[in-house]
Amino acid sequence: MAVAELGVVVLDCPDPRALAGFYAAVLGGTVTDQGEWVELKLPGGQTLAFQAAPGFVPPKWPSPDRSQQFHLDLDVKDLDAAEKAVLELGARPLDTGDRARSFRVYADPAGHPFCLCAC
Repeated sequence: MAVAELGVVVLDCPDPRALAGFYAAVLGGTVTDQGEWVELKLPGGQTLAFQAAPGFVPPKWPSPDRSQQFHLDLDVKDLDAAEKAVLELGARPLDTGDRARSFRVYADPAGHPFCLCAC
């Protein structure tokens, strides 16, 4: 028996509106701005939220002293097309290694790691 159910995943960041806009461009959905708390209501019913965090220090991937702590896996049909799109939106590549793998690692504009995964 579950004790709870997942409500929302929240990303700390310096600019919640900007990061919500980045993920809205990547995932679709509707942004609801509540000042220092911004929510992105996704087409599948999930919510991704963004919270202002003064003094935010982005994770460094890969690094044991500034661990990523968590990351998002985003499923895509075409890795090359998705990569082009997220780079144009402000993501930056974190791993330019093996391009034959079924995933690629990036940082969003605030520095949070995420992966594009071929589905």
